[in-house]
Amino acid sequence: MIWYFILFHILSFPKTEVNTKTTILNFDIILKDKVVGELQASRSNKDSEIHYKSITNIKTRFITEINVDYKYNVVFNNNSLKKADVIITVNNKTHAETTTKWLGNHYSIIENEKAKVLNASIDYSTILMYFEEPKGVSHCFSEEDGTLNIIKPLGNHTYKKINSKGKENIYYYKNGKLTKAEIDGGLINFQMIAK
Repeated sequence: MIWYFILFHILSFPKTEVNTKTTILNFDIILKDKVVGELQASRSNKDSEIHYKSITNIKTRFITEINVDYKYNVVFNNNSLKKADVIITVNNKTHAETTTKWLGNHYSIIENEKAKVLNASIDYSTILMYFEEPKGVSHCFSEEDGTLNIIKPLGNHTYKKINSKGKENIYYYKNGKLTKAEIDGGLINFQMIAK
């Protein structure tokens, strides 16, 4: 009798399918023609939400060994930024930490324990540049420091991103996919090459 009851419940409840799709991108981090790390970025779609994650690890040696980790966790909903968390560590010590949250009519941005407000809408941020060519995009939000960056097309599917401090990164695309980037990472300048 119990088996009929279990079978009835299994057949009575419809299967629910989770509408998710995940894309994972991998890049080598190149410094002075040597692979010194890697970046892995993922994009997971679930209904109207898109979750982006990026983890970068760079190990190199100047005078002493340096280990730099970048961790991004970003959520868009209906093509609008809802939340972004960024933590950058150097030799296992927090170097920078920024949290951005949409609060209904503005963004609250806390960068290294200092709060600020952004009243602009955000529909494109830096992490999206890993996944899609920024055609027709003139600005992007920097999850790292909570500012708006300028994007300038250079022709031939190449773009320059200029941050609030004037530092420039160059992004190269082929068939809409990022193939290479030259990054001014503040502490370390490096190239990213798609694997």
